[in-house]
Parts: sequence; structure tokens; C-alpha cells
Amino acid sequence: MKFDTPATTNPIDQLRVVGKPHDRIDGPLKTTGTAPYAYERHDVVPGQVYGFVVGAGIAKGRIRSMDLAAAKAAPGVLEIVTAASAGKLEKGKFNTAHLLGGPDIEHYHQAIALVVAETFEQARAAAQLIKVDYARQQGTFDLASARERATMPTDSPRSKDTAVGDFAGAFAAAPVQLDATYTTPDQAHAMMEPHASIAAWQDGKLTLWTANQMIAWSAGDVATTLGLAKEDVRLVSPYIGGGFGGKLFVRADAILAALGARAVGRPVKVSLTRPQMFNNTTHRPATIQRIRIGATPEGRITAIGHESWSGDLPGGGPETAVAQTRLLYAGANRMTAMRLAVLDLPEGNAMRAPGEAPGLMALEVAMDEMAEKLKLDPIQFRILNDTQVDPARPARRFSQRQLIRCLTTGAQRFGWDQRSATPATRREGRWLIGTGVAAAFRNNLNMKSAARVRLERDGTVTVETDMTDIGTGTYTIIAQTAAEMLGVALEQVSVRLGDSAFPVSAGSGGQWGANSSTAGVYAACVKLREAVAQRLGLDPASAQFIDGQVQAGGKRIALASASSQGPISAEDTMEYGELAKQFQQSTFGAHFVEVAVDSATAEIRIRRMLAVCAAGRILNPKSARSQVIGAMAMGAGAALMEELVVDRRLGFFVNHDLAGYEVPVHADIPHQDVIFLEETDPTASPMKAKGVGELGICGVAAAIANAVYNATGVRVRQYPVTLDKLLPRMPAMGLTA
Repeated sequence: MKFDTPATTNPIDQLRVVGKPHDRIDGPLKTTGTAPYAYERHDVVPGQVYGFVVGAGIAKGRIRSMDLAAAKAAPGVLEIVTAASAGKLEKGKFNTAHLLGGPDIEHYHQAIALVVAETFEQARAAAQLIKVDYARQQGTFDLASARERATMPTDSPRSKDTAVGDFAGAFAAAPVQLDATYTTPDQAHAMMEPHASIAAWQDGKLTLWTANQMIAWSAGDVATTLGLAKEDVRLVSPYIGGGFGGKLFVRADAILAALGARAVGRPVKVSLTRPQMFNNTTHRPATIQRIRIGATPEGRITAIGHESWSGDLPGGGPETAVAQTRLLYAGANRMTAMRLAVLDLPEGNAMRAPGEAPGLMALEVAMDEMAEKLKLDPIQFRILNDTQVDPARPARRFSQRQLIRCLTTGAQRFGWDQRSATPATRREGRWLIGTGVAAAFRNNLNMKSAARVRLERDGTVTVETDMTDIGTGTYTIIAQTAAEMLGVALEQVSVRLGDSAFPVSAGSGGQWGANSSTAGVYAACVKLREAVAQRLGLDPASAQFIDGQVQAGGKRIALASASSQGPISAEDTMEYGELAKQFQQSTFGAHFVEVAVDSATAEIRIRRMLAVCAAGRILNPKSARSQVIGAMAMGAGAALMEELVVDRRLGFFVNHDLAGYEVPVHADIPHQDVIFLEETDPTASPMKAKGVGELGICGVAAAIANAVYNATGVRVRQYPVTLDKLLPRMPAMGLTA
């Protein structure tokens, strides 16, 4: 099915099932521990043995020699795989570094060996016996020191500099100016389920039970890496214990499990340790961001410029932190630029809302700073500079844009009028109280997506697609879509996900998964409706599917009767035309935060948070709310806690486990609320939905930083906002505790 004209009224608009707050179908399986994750697939193939990954002990250099003798002689050891024994390996399309290193080492903890043994303990013990002699080379591990050597990225059009009008001239002439630099640190995904895989070979074909968000992409990369035909690789990933972008691509666990299984002729299971997850896989790269805004005394932006520096391994890409600045606010004269430095740290790559999440951490603080210079309320300043068109291409309108309503609705609900306009003036005993706001923005992306839908003999419906569920509620919204389209109860739909043997879907990433995958199911259901109507002798164009019945031409026939002689199956793909080019499709929101800061210790406490989101039709308000609440908590971590500390001598992340890497818990945020504005976007898909899971993190950290400033009068431009950055500049207590 080709989606190239805006959606009109269709069966989804009935909203009998879609749009309702259903419990997640996989919820009972998750809470009882019966949803099997990759490492727990003990029953899928007999004779499983264990692999333990050995990571490089240097960040850059070469392996002079590896002494494997003691490890090979250790109890239970079956084989040791290294680059020297693995055979020729290519690099996948989505990998920056080789997944099995040697003799060249590209980053710390790059996999250099896999020890395969009968038990995990035997493999781990033997791995400690491997002796590696390295020739260490000098590496570059600090973005600030590499900033001057950074160059323009060339990996995609999104990375190119942009310019509209005369930014430099307009900024120089602006009566009111802001020129500020902000920094965000490296951050890690730190999902609960580790990167893990079980590999088995049969007749030259490979099956991987793995934890992966993008099945089709990764099946292709596995095939490329191992020199196989893509049809000889099967990936199975029905349940994933979190991903946040860290499982978008194939990682070392999958490739090494496959190599180990091929070497020993038995299935091999591999899980990366927690330190390896931090240093061996991917992370959100640190940024340095310079923002310049020029405005009239009345508050109209006349010039806005955003430059960002980030780093990655050779061949990597930038953190696209300027993306939102190209679209969020009006201004005739504009400029964005990104520069990429070569760093010898582990690979930088996608993490929840790549680009906009760290970019808004800077832009939305700059907007508050500019509002203060103008003596304007921060919300008023943002509203004054709203735009209903792409600022760089005014002929291209936003398909939907309710940013102003997000801000005003949130202000009314949150009690913004109670905010003190003068920082550090609202107190409750020893606590300084502050309120902050930030706009939220994330682009909407449509991805080609397919599904197969089958009406079974008993009248139930089965949906099959390689779409994944990373804890986001995919099983449920796909079941809701099929139930709505075919007029059956949600309980009558069975959803099968995460298998490369199924039709290729959008996958889980980039906030495109929900809208795109359900649109693919919609397309398949349209085709199945036609087949059912024809079998029942009804007119497909007028047939209605309601309450387990098919109605047309005055006839009402049970849906199950169509498949009484055998199942009816239909498969289709939703493909997209030019609508996304004709309209700018984006999602918008506003975050409100109240904090309390101890006037003596500068300890920060988040008291309450509110997110207001405009993101098209919300397919399941309950799971969408959970997604936004989780994103808000993740944004709080980015604001106040999270920082991968780089050892600038040896080139690794020091706090590479959950004990030393702080993330927010429920007690840190007593109250969170979410409001979804009524909205449908007919240009996005027949579902009229857009993504929301990544919108929820965008702007959160800035709202917190702005609230801390409102409480204390101390502006921190270097994340995370920790008490050591506040203490030297805290206002006098003014009273005794």
C-alpha cells in the first residue's frame, strides 16, 4: 500500500480499541519473569555451551602477541576464538569499529577473544589466563583538546552546515545578544538486559537468538560480517529488556557467539558483562555547543546560530545536536554547524532522541537566558517566536504544530503564575524553590513497514512482523490495530514479533516504531478485509467489521465463518510517498519542573514534573504515558547525575557499572504527570499517529537546569548540574536552618 495522500476517514477512526488505555499484553509475562530474554532461551536448541568475551586492555595500539596456552588447557575449555583464527571478517554497515579486534585495537574493551567452555564459570576463569602483550599508542580521549582539529562531517546531508540570510550581520546588529557555550557529557544506555546472544548453525545457516531492536538491519550486518547470504541468517528477538538505541545494531556478543558456535560445532551463548556494555558497545557522545541569539528589544529573534562539536572513532558520525534549532523557532537569519573530532573512545552512536536530547539541553537554557536579558517571561518569549512554517523554507508548513498550546496548557496546569520571576527569592525554610520550563521537539519519521495477518479457523487473528518490543508496548498497539480493523476483541488477536522470518517492519528506533509498524499492520488488514469479504460474497468496499461480524448490503455474517474451511492470510507493506517532503512532520511538547535546592548544601530535589505532548493520535494512552514518564526520568538523570567519566590517560569510561553510574529512581521524583493534547495528523499515516517515546526526554534536562537557576540564581552550563557547580555561587542563606 502506498501512502501518498493525507488519510481520510478509515476503520481506525472508530476508536473502539485503538486510542484506549489497554494494559500491555506482555505485562504479565514481564512481571512474572516468563518473557524469555536472549540469554534465557535455554530450550530453543540443545547442547548449549558458554562463551566469555575478552576485551582489549588498551584503547589504541596493537597486539604484539597472545599467549593462549594456559587458557586452552583450563578445565572445560572447548575453543578460543581470536581474529587470527576467525577467518576473514568484514565490517557491517552500521558498525564503526570491528566487532572482533586484533591485531589493531580501535578502542578500550574492543573484543579480542572469545573463550568457549562447557560452563560460564569455566569460560570466565579461563579468560583470565590469557596473556596479551600490547604495543600501546598515544590516543586522543578529550573532546575539548581535540575541538580545534574537528572537521565538518560528511556522512549525510543532515550533518552539513546550514545558512539562511545573513546570520553574522544580523547577530552583530541585534540590540540584544546572547553568546553562550554549553557542554554535555558522554552518557550510557545502561538498560537492564545485557547485550546477549545464542548462536546455532545448521547446514551452513545461522540462527541467532539475540537482543536487537532492528531485525532486518542486523540480519544484513551479520551476513555481511560473516560473509553469508542474508537468507542464511535468522535473527529471533521477541522480547528485549530495554534498548534506548544501544541495541539498534549488531554488537560483539552476536558475532562472537556465531564464530564460537561455528568453531566448536555446538550452540554458544554469550553475554557482555556490564563493564563491557559501557566500553565495548555504544554511548551518547559528549558535546560542546555554542549558541548565539540576537533579538529586538521586544523579543523577536532576528538571528539564531547553533554550533556543536562532538567526537567519534574514524568513520563515525556526529551527535546531531543542532537538529531542533533548524526548526523550532522563527528567525530570518540562521546558521547551524556541526564539527566532528576523531576520538579513540568507544563508539558514539544513537541513544534515545539522538541529536534533539542533548541539543535541547543547550538551546532551551539559552532561550531562558535570552528571555531574562529581554525581561520577558520564558513562556512568553517562546510563544513570541513560534512559527507555523519551516523557518528555512517558509513554503513548507508544519503538518501539525501545537507548541503554543503545549506551553499554555502546561502553564495553567502547573501553576506557572505562582513562579517567582526573580531568582533565589522563593524559600521554604532552608530550601530554595524554583520552577523551570522547556520546549520539547522531535521530528517524526515514517519508515516502510510490512506485516502478515491471518484469520484462523476459530475466528482469532494472528499478526506476524519482525517489529520488536523493547518494553514500549508494541505487542499491544499492534494487537489494537488488528482488532480495530477486523472488528474483534483485543483478546482474540495473537501477535508474533521479532523474527527475521516474518515480514520486514520499521523496527524500534528513532521514534518511528509505533506509527510505522501499526501502519504496516493496517495495510495487511486492508488486504485481509478484502479477502474475507470476497469469500463471504460481500462487497469489500462497503463491508464493515464490527463485533466479530462482517456487515454489507443488509447482510451480517460471522467473521469466523469466512475461515471455517481454512485460514485466510494477507501480507502487505506500507510505503510512503511525498507527504513527508510536502509537510514538515514534527512532534512538540513542553516540560515543567519544580525543584527545591538546599541553601546550605546545594542538594537538588525534584518535587514535581509535568509533560504536555502533541504527537498525533495516541494509540494507547496508558503505555504512551509510561513511555513519557520513563523519558522524563531519563532526562532527570541527564540533568543531575549522568556522566561517563573518561580516564584521559588510558581512554576508557571509569564508572562502567551500575554501582558507579547514577540514574534516577522513583524516590528521586515524587510526582510526574503527562497530558496528551487531542491531535490527529492525516499526513503521517492512516493511523494519524506520530512518535512520542523520544519526545518525552527532549527538553527535560533544560527545564530542570532552568528550575535550578530560578531557585538559586546560579546558572550552570556544564551538565550534569551537580552541587559542586552550585556551592561556590549559592546565595546567602538569609536565615538559620
